[in-house]
Amino acid sequence: MSQVDDEIEDSAAPLIEHLAELRTRIIRAVAAFLVAMIVCFTVAEPLLEFLMQPIADVLRARGEDPQLIFTAPQEKFFVLVRISVIFGIGLAFPVIAHQLWRFVAPGLYRSEKNAFLPFIIASPLLFLAGASFAHYIVTPLAMSFFIGFSDAIPTIAALLAGENVDAIAEAPRNEELRTVFLGSVRESLDLSLKFILAFGLCFQLPVLLTLMGKAGLVSAEGLRNVRKYAVVGILVLAALVTPPDVITQVILFTVVYSLYEISIFLVARVERKRLKELREAGILGEDEEL
Repeated sequence: MSQVDDEIEDSAAPLIEHLAELRTRIIRAVAAFLVAMIVCFTVAEPLLEFLMQPIADVLRARGEDPQLIFTAPQEKFFVLVRISVIFGIGLAFPVIAHQLWRFVAPGLYRSEKNAFLPFIIASPLLFLAGASFAHYIVTPLAMSFFIGFSDAIPTIAALLAGENVDAIAEAPRNEELRTVFLGSVRESLDLSLKFILAFGLCFQLPVLLTLMGKAGLVSAEGLRNVRKYAVVGILVLAALVTPPDVITQVILFTVVYSLYEISIFLVARVERKRLKELREAGILGEDEEL
């Protein structure tokens, strides 16, 4: 690559012009977000139903009505506003990212642009993959465990007390204190969004480690050497962000550990490419390593 091709674009504009351009980019990004939020608010009710579908399926499987309650007059409204904001950010993200890129790109070398552009594209796609994994796999398992756990409490208490479980099951219902799930819209939505955010961020692992590899902060050999510690860390993460259900924890561990191995492969590929460029430039000999 010639020096001319790798030059920074001519952008020796005064500071006031850069500030004016930044203001323009921010205004366009905010305008795109506001338009997207208004559009999402018009379909906020279907979006809420989509997010609450896992818990509705669990309730139907238990023979209960798939309904949630709100305990304050304004709760439903602000839940819909919150959904509009979250999905509005997602819908306007291409415009926001484009405006950010247009502001930052003139200050980057062409090689730096070519290096960062794939990550800018891959990051939202990986987040979407993690969010989908959370919504369609993890959330149904978690909801099934949490809601079904209330049915297991009387049985566990009876076993600990040495009572006859069959007799308790056949006891008249009006003699027992029953706990019934009446899910709040806000709290149920919070739990679903926490899973989506957690798994969306976990799926950023290849992007993060590959960028660190490009910066020389990590190496493929170093990641291989700490693999056993990574396994322990991923197991701890699986225990913290999932319910105490072995199946869910195994699924999360398998997915995140696979992403870790993919990250090692990507970092090794970055190192091979960098080594090849240094040898072609004559900085390193054919027998020399990084």
